[in-house]
Amino acid sequence: MASSRTFPDNPGPEQRFQALVEVMARLRGPQGCPWDREQTHQTLKPYLLEESYEVLHALDEGDDRELCRELGDVLLQVVFHAQIAAEEGRFDIYAVIDALREKLIRRHPHVFGNLTVQDAQEVTRNWEAIKAQEKAQEKSAASQDGRPASVLDGVSSRMPALIEARQLTERAAYYDFDWPDARAVLAKLEEETGELQAVLAQPAPNLPEIAEEVGDLLFVVVNLARKLGLDPEATLKAANQKFRRRFAAVEQALAAQGKTLAESDPAEMNAIWNAIKHAPASSSESHGG
Repeated sequence: MASSRTFPDNPGPEQRFQALVEVMARLRGPQGCPWDREQTHQTLKPYLLEESYEVLHALDEGDDRELCRELGDVLLQVVFHAQIAAEEGRFDIYAVIDALREKLIRRHPHVFGNLTVQDAQEVTRNWEAIKAQEKAQEKSAASQDGRPASVLDGVSSRMPALIEARQLTERAAYYDFDWPDARAVLAKLEEETGELQAVLAQPAPNLPEIAEEVGDLLFVVVNLARKLGLDPEATLKAANQKFRRRFAAVEQALAAQGKTLAESDPAEMNAIWNAIKHAPASSSESHGG
């Protein structure tokens, strides 16, 4: 039940978070908002993902005002989920905070303990080692499907594929299972491209086999970005934005000729596209190349 306690209009630092928690409780309460009361963990899932992407967009734009708002929206999702759990007697937001605080202390023995580290890479190795030890203590050596526990178990299979691919190989790289440099990944990319071409050249190409080879190709591309110090998700997002700009420019060029896309043929559209692509950098292309 929502608290009847009220807060001053300008609460002090120690009251602000509690004020937020109680606002959420009131929204979920009997006299609260019908929409908020209807929500569940499942119905809120899309919003958590959406708000996370909004934060990434604000970071890319370098907009502090927007970043502040979007971080607030992500915090709302955390408080919302915790409130639902609290109503069901499972845990509350303070259990979330306590668990996070304890984990940060536990996984930073070089700060809160006596461990000495040389650099950030060693910190990451220790973090993963401690995390693996925690997982082993939480469950038996065998997973639910009878498979031995793996250091990759900590990478969620529910994440978007690009992020999962990057994190899987980042995790393997902690143990030096990795390509030595980007050139080696490029060589692997050529190998995978050749394998896909071989499958496509078969008299009766097998769709599952094609899908597997395309997946391998995408996996290697993700790792090429990683080895170059790029975020594959952000890199693809930038490419998407560039495609939007250029395609819109094609539409505008056709409209200037009194034509629509439906009234134009592929050769004409490609000619305009290539002209836009190779034109001197303009204000619309200065950020995308």
